[in-house]
Amino acid sequence: MIAAMADKPQPDGIVLTEAQKKSRRQRSIAIAWTLGVLVVLFFAVTLVKGPAVLVRPM
Repeated sequence: MIAAMADKPQPDGIVLTEAQKKSRRQRSIAIAWTLGVLVVLFFAVTLVKGPAVLVRPM
C-alpha cells in the first residue's frame, strides 16, 4: 500500500480548480487594464500641462 502511494507524483503546493484559474486570469486582466488606463491618464495630463510644469516661481 505504501509503495503504491510512493509511485504517484505529489503536486507541489496548492492545485487550483479551473474556476479559480479563470477567476485569477480575469482579475489579472482587470489589474492590467487599470494600470494601462492610469499610465495613459498620467501621460495625457503631462501633455496638457506641457513644459510649464517645471517653471515655478522661486
